[in-house]
Amino acid sequence: MDQASGLRNLMKTEGNVITTTRPLARVITVTSGKGGVGKSNTSINLALQFKKLGKRVIILDADFGLANIEIMFGTVPKHNLCDLIYQGKDITEVITWGPGEVGFISGGSGIAGLSNLSREYLTYIIQNLARLDAIADVIIIDTGAGISDAVLEFLVASGEIILVTTPEPTSITDSYSLIKALNRHPRFSKENSTIKVLANKVSTDEEGMSLFKKLNAVVSRYLDLGIEFLGSIPQDQQLANAVMQQTPVSLAHPNAKSARAYEAVTARLMNMETEGTIKKRGMAAFFSHIVVNKKKNEH
Repeated sequence: MDQASGLRNLMKTEGNVITTTRPLARVITVTSGKGGVGKSNTSINLALQFKKLGKRVIILDADFGLANIEIMFGTVPKHNLCDLIYQGKDITEVITWGPGEVGFISGGSGIAGLSNLSREYLTYIIQNLARLDAIADVIIIDTGAGISDAVLEFLVASGEIILVTTPEPTSITDSYSLIKALNRHPRFSKENSTIKVLANKVSTDEEGMSLFKKLNAVVSRYLDLGIEFLGSIPQDQQLANAVMQQTPVSLAHPNAKSARAYEAVTARLMNMETEGTIKKRGMAAFFSHIVVNKKKNEH
């Protein structure tokens, strides 16, 4: 029995972290086809709006090499995911609590080396990560921009994807390229994944809807794939000012038009949960999906 089969069987074992009846967190992955479109800003402000609605939220900063989340939070973490994986730190030790009582975990470059670990140690890591389901109701994963293998691994493992784009032609083109790469991925499941488009930095709601319709027309025609319109975030000087102050706009200027828009988008996401259209997977299933298939591809 190879390592991948062994790990899969271990994940299915009765009483294991995946099959227990404990609550599962809602895992939302935020991504973009190119940098500079406001992806990390979106992750932070959605997290804060979920928190306002009474949800416990943790952001996993999976944009390796760039510390966007901690810069925007103005907080330097003592530990990151590498310390959990290689230094034996407890999951609670690698969570940094930022403004608004939103937790975040700095990814470091930890996940890249996961497939080199033994099956037993991987199980230990995944069980540790599964404890996030007891700590958070919502886990937002902020990926890198673009279509690298690392980004696609996160998106394939995620059932709920928010794709941030802007009216710039290059942003729309790169968003399509990302959707196309994801659609071609051998493990992408149309049935078990939803792609929600968030139009950022728009002048009006109509511009946001127009942007979505352009993207959706091409996706529908060439990829035979359904995408959803999540909403628009307006271009906002108060948001720009908040970024310069290293304070999320939802905290610095809660009545700003961008903060109100994030509030409306979060309410929409909450309604989807209330209506039962969202299937929660939890963190153990999320990470075991990545690790199992990394190992399977190596054999």
